[in-house]
Amino acid sequence: MSEQPLFFDLGKRPPTTRAIALEIRKHGDAALDEAQRRADQARYQEVICRSALNPVEGMPFNWTLNPYRGCTHACHYCFARRYQTQFELGPDDHFSSVIFVKTNLVDVLRRELDKPSWRRELVAIGTATDPYQPIEGHYKLTRGSLDALLAGRTPIAVVTKGPMVVRDADVLAEIGRLYGCTVCVSVPTVDEAAWRALEPGTAHPLQRLRAVRRLCEAGVNAGVLMSPVVPGFTTQPSKLEATIKAIADHGAAFMGANVMYLKGGTKDHFMGFLASEFPQMVESYNRLYAGAYAATDYVKAVRGMIDTLQQRYDLRRRRHRSEESVPQQPEGREHEEVNEKAAHEQAAFKWR
Repeated sequence: MSEQPLFFDLGKRPPTTRAIALEIRKHGDAALDEAQRRADQARYQEVICRSALNPVEGMPFNWTLNPYRGCTHACHYCFARRYQTQFELGPDDHFSSVIFVKTNLVDVLRRELDKPSWRRELVAIGTATDPYQPIEGHYKLTRGSLDALLAGRTPIAVVTKGPMVVRDADVLAEIGRLYGCTVCVSVPTVDEAAWRALEPGTAHPLQRLRAVRRLCEAGVNAGVLMSPVVPGFTTQPSKLEATIKAIADHGAAFMGANVMYLKGGTKDHFMGFLASEFPQMVESYNRLYAGAYAATDYVKAVRGMIDTLQQRYDLRRRRHRSEESVPQQPEGREHEEVNEKAAHEQAAFKWR
């Protein structure tokens, strides 16, 4: 008997992230032969995930959610660069040019939120990738996740550099009204030269600040992470003041800041970036970053300037009105395993 044709061609099922990792270890990035290349020249590899919610320990939240892996924002200081080494991919161009897309994330998330065991704890979104990087406009995994979290009566915290976040102001405001929602938009500096050098794939800082204003106007608890503060690039008093004044002028509900830290593959990448683009800064950085964190006296001096400017522009009072967003510096604690899973924009926050 001859074989009957299929009425529906379902196509190949996307591989799991684990399967992709194993193939990359065997064959390098040539294993990504089915990754789609788009107009931004990045390759997008569709994968399926076994779980959407990732448990973490030692952080101000117990669960994280990341619809993508890798990020076309290509920030040179990004802590998540070192995560690519888990796939045998480098922390340099691979981080911003090979993006993994968890196509089944929303369905998996809905199942997890429907379990009787789910206790509706806070979920942090965007801890290891930006949930509003440009590809979100195509896949809409973040939007789908927010709808699922609203239906699942779950409080959330979001960290992003993407002005696309205003698209979801309606659902963010509703989650906030009913269960709790904080949105942190990362704006390390408004200095044009520093922005172009450090964050080549991001939207203009003022565009991000306008997004903060629009979110606040929509009823979302939205503020700014001036994080990381990057020594030599954004630490000049005039640059710090310009950024903090701009944050205040755009009506941010709160503000946090933290000096950059460098670990693993991220440090290797950042030092390579300096050697290539700013070689005169390499020696100073080697002295300042003998370990993962900048020298304590230097950090205290920078924090002192930031505290003074926050007071000058009334941001400390706003911060106290928004207790869920008070920045907490992890003094002397490495939390290496935790940071591998859930570091969020180089700063630890109290999320309530």
